[in-house]
Amino acid sequence: MKIKAAVVHKANDPYVIEEVDLAEPKANEVLVKIVASGLCHTDYILVCGNLSALHPVVLGHEGSGIVERVGEQVKDFAPGDRVCMSISFCGECHTCLMGKPYECDENSRLNFGGRSYDGTTRLTQNGVELSNCFNQASFATYSVTHQNNLVHVPDDMDLRLTGPLGCGIQTGAGAVLNALKPEPGSSIVIAGCGGVGMSALMAAKICGCAKIIAIDTIDSRLDLALELGATHVINAKKVDPVSTVQGLTDGKGTDYAVNATGNGKNSGMTIECTHKLGKLAHIGGEGESVFGHLAGRTVMGITEGWSIPKIFIPQLIQFYKEGLFPFDKLVKYYDFEDINIAAEDSLSGKTIKPILVMDK
Repeated sequence: MKIKAAVVHKANDPYVIEEVDLAEPKANEVLVKIVASGLCHTDYILVCGNLSALHPVVLGHEGSGIVERVGEQVKDFAPGDRVCMSISFCGECHTCLMGKPYECDENSRLNFGGRSYDGTTRLTQNGVELSNCFNQASFATYSVTHQNNLVHVPDDMDLRLTGPLGCGIQTGAGAVLNALKPEPGSSIVIAGCGGVGMSALMAAKICGCAKIIAIDTIDSRLDLALELGATHVINAKKVDPVSTVQGLTDGKGTDYAVNATGNGKNSGMTIECTHKLGKLAHIGGEGESVFGHLAGRTVMGITEGWSIPKIFIPQLIQFYKEGLFPFDKLVKYYDFEDINIAAEDSLSGKTIKPILVMDK
């Protein structure tokens, strides 16, 4: 079928919305009419040419929409179902069978290999194969994805809002709720107040952290962090974050820390904000992790918030409905045609979580 998709033809090119061909879903696959899709920092990294072998590529991995057709082996989804889309995992390897699909042995191939589960692609343009991202390619009007990628969305939830739950939002929230699991009354520092960091901050509030310290370099983000539950904020361009955190904790440092800056080099700074038995959740990004004196600290590498999407995303939706997780305050909606504006606003920090709307 003919669809519209945002194609990136080569590294550092802008998105170009063009007509492409989408093949029918295979046995374990589902055709989804995309309603909206979040734009993630990972999309920017891929546009810049990391994994350049993917080009030409249709990115997008925070999609939401309505099921139109299903393959003959799909049992849990039917036409008309409202869904959001998350990570790809095989469901068969040792790690998946242990209930940890976020560390699937096939993670790299299925999410960054540019192809579907069977190694082929569903997207072509003038006979040329187009790669995808996370087995979604949700920067498009339609997507064919594997049933493992999908999570049901309740009827009373704004479908446009749910796409970012599939990656950025669950990554930040899961780093706290699933990995760090801070005790009520404990302290935490969160470096980076983008979508991932803000989600971690809201999760810390849910856990009952008594002291929540947010670090960023953009004052408007720090203002929102205070609104969402931060007890203290630090602009790292104006003061030294480590000494400031130490001062806020009587020289002890915090119990927990999250590096959500997207830069591994900031992990060293972040862990120095903790006390000597502190725990750091390092969320993947660009740059190698550089740590200071570890002492008895614990460093945890976090992928997708250690989340089982089909379980965790409904939990986040319930938190949202109860007013405990107002992640809608992070988003701004853009028309699909304005994808390059949305990408620029995300990169500059003007918008925390852009959401592209395909179906108005």
